[in-house]
Amino acid sequence: MSAGLRSGQVAEAAGVNVQTLRYYERRGLLAEPERSNGGHRLYGEDAVTALRVIKAAQRLGFTLEEVPELLEAGRHRHGRSVAGLQDRAAAKLAEVDAKIADLTTIRTALAAAVEAGCDDLTVCASSTCCPIPFTDLAKERHAGPCC
Repeated sequence: MSAGLRSGQVAEAAGVNVQTLRYYERRGLLAEPERSNGGHRLYGEDAVTALRVIKAAQRLGFTLEEVPELLEAGRHRHGRSVAGLQDRAAAKLAEVDAKIADLTTIRTALAAAVEAGCDDLTVCASSTCCPIPFTDLAKERHAGPCC
């Protein structure tokens, strides 16, 4: 690809739609492109790469709020102590592991409820033989200060 790609070309090459491209531009994730004499946006190949990086970061669980930090860390590591991809990926991995643990707990409780034939949560909550650990689940979800 050559310099001077139009919005549709960049979006197609990166696998996004033009609205996504413009949204990322408004959020400051992409640099504002040059304009042709006719006012059309003209992007360099680096815009395609940036879009691919943004989409890959999102697929890895990073939010659009976290993406600028990832991009910035990669650009300015020289001479400064900036958390790069390794640190941020390790933190995101810990978040994913915590979510997996939560989902495993939820799955176990739901599978037990299905197997036991539970039909009414209110009845189950007051039954000693109910497989759903209501008290434990409530404690896990509200481990912080009360709302």
